[in-house]
Amino acid sequence: MTQTLEGGTAIGATDSAVTSFAADLATTPNEAGLSISSNEFDVQLDERPEAGVSEPALVLPDQDQSLIEAMYQDTLDAEQETPEAPDLSIPAPGFAGFGLGRELLEGLDALGFREPSPIQKAAIPELLLGRDLVGQAQTGTGKTAAFGLPLLERLDLNQRTPQVLVLTPTRELALQVAEAITSYATRLRGVKVLAIYGGADFRDQIQQLRRGVHIVVGTPGRVMDHMRQSTLDLSGLRSLVLDEADEMLRMGFIDDVEWVLEQLPTERQVVLFSATMPSEIRRISQKYLRDPAEITIRTKAADGRRIRQRYLMVNAPQKLEALERVLEAERSEGTIIFARTKAITLTVAESLEQHGYEVAVLNGDVPQNLRERTIERLRDGRVDVLVATDVAARGLDVERISLVINYDIPFDGEAYVHRIGRTGRAGRNGDAILFLTPRERRFLGGLERATGQPIEPMEVPSNATINQHRLDLMRQRLTERLESPSGSDEERALMAEILQRVTQEQNCTGEALALAALQLSLRGKPLLLEGQENWATPRNPRDRDRLRDGERGRPGDRSPRGGGTEPADGPPEAHMERFRIEVGWRDRVKPGNIVGAIANEAGLNGRSIGRIRIFDSHSTVDLPRGMPDDVFNGLRSLKVMNRELRISRLPA
Repeated sequence: MTQTLEGGTAIGATDSAVTSFAADLATTPNEAGLSISSNEFDVQLDERPEAGVSEPALVLPDQDQSLIEAMYQDTLDAEQETPEAPDLSIPAPGFAGFGLGRELLEGLDALGFREPSPIQKAAIPELLLGRDLVGQAQTGTGKTAAFGLPLLERLDLNQRTPQVLVLTPTRELALQVAEAITSYATRLRGVKVLAIYGGADFRDQIQQLRRGVHIVVGTPGRVMDHMRQSTLDLSGLRSLVLDEADEMLRMGFIDDVEWVLEQLPTERQVVLFSATMPSEIRRISQKYLRDPAEITIRTKAADGRRIRQRYLMVNAPQKLEALERVLEAERSEGTIIFARTKAITLTVAESLEQHGYEVAVLNGDVPQNLRERTIERLRDGRVDVLVATDVAARGLDVERISLVINYDIPFDGEAYVHRIGRTGRAGRNGDAILFLTPRERRFLGGLERATGQPIEPMEVPSNATINQHRLDLMRQRLTERLESPSGSDEERALMAEILQRVTQEQNCTGEALALAALQLSLRGKPLLLEGQENWATPRNPRDRDRLRDGERGRPGDRSPRGGGTEPADGPPEAHMERFRIEVGWRDRVKPGNIVGAIANEAGLNGRSIGRIRIFDSHSTVDLPRGMPDDVFNGLRSLKVMNRELRISRLPA
């Protein structure tokens, strides 16, 4: 039996201790700006075992005290006859306090999860009870674990059809959420998580669904495709999660989300997370969620201000060289470089090793025992640069990290906030540098909203900057060695003898000998960097325009108003086809909206999408030849700015 506190009033309380605890709880300030509606958020308390009263305690006037004693005399006698020690056990710390299973707790411990975040403390108990929930929190607050852990705990592993469906706005976020949930369930035998999204092999997804899946994470369009073809059986669904709901609204997926909601079983749990709460999202929560718990997390702005955020615009082929220049110019005690894939972590690490850096790699292929040794080497200074993927670096807490480099841009704000949060810890200041290709610039605004701070532009360090840094570093190391000599007295005596002998044999001054020693320390490498500095300059004027605008297409591409035909622009390239889509300037569409929507649905790399021309009522876009029919049909119903593309091929 449990007791429920509503608005600080104890309902069914059995003694004054519980009532006092309720009052204390109601007046205790929440952590980290946690705001909980008193009518929505219930706190469960175990009834104390020594309380022998089954009815609510009565509050009567003082003159009726004798009546009180008469009514409860039997109970008082019973308590005296059977004295039992009260349960004063201390609640379990960390995630164990939620009552999660042993396998889940072991998996979290292996991932480095120690203390739950504010949103996890508030959401996990509610979701374990099966309640609907609306969570408003900025990215980077731990939302994936907040809904993933309780839903994993409630799985029936014997059921073959999906029990949990998570809808995300992008394929990248779907992959990340699926990977994160899989990592939480590493110690749970038999849990199957599947990510489904446009551009991936439809038949392979069907086969995996037929073999049995417990949790499906997908984009709205591909989920709808499977539901319409009856390849995704949601008759046994228990929970639906809408992750980044405001982003789905912005990308025009909200109608698709409502369609999915209307097809689900009547009895199901719905969880909605959104960084903001526009009226449309609020309407959906009121229409489809039943008596939801409402949780709002306000981030601590002071923590973010300790991290200086900058971005570097660089073409993809020059990223490695730009990275080497940044590492040389930025003084850092310890550095983490985040890459998108395991293969990229290896490529970056090998390149940096060739330039003399002490580098270690942390990705999904690194076993747990080696991971722990790598982190220990990073802590004690034997490793200065760590190249890692997101999941591998989750829970990483090393105070000496003063610089985080996002070599590959994360595709959602939560991952970005998590990454840069590896620096600026324990009250220290930190730096975060984001590498952007020109076509990725459209994501910058979303990352700024996620942190609530502007991300400042920076230039690729010049030869002069790097050379000055090298000279300063050499002077610093010489000074430190003079102040704190290394080696034993015997070793230093032998080196002094060598210096004296060489001076006599070569008849040289001490200054000349010191210069020779410094040159020897360079190991054949030049001290100063020379050569041209136009390595990052775009190759032609059109590329320069793209570098400046950060998007495909330019304002000059727009046809004059009233002009119903497309200006002469030449045919598409040989490996491309030209398509017409029914959105244009009057719909306030931008090239970035079109690229993002098509790349997500068709599974294309942004670079694979060719020229985009936007007109008043329509646009044209060049796409690779040989598009599969299922992808083409998916694009026909795809929405941008709440309008269907209705894509069609233009004659060659």
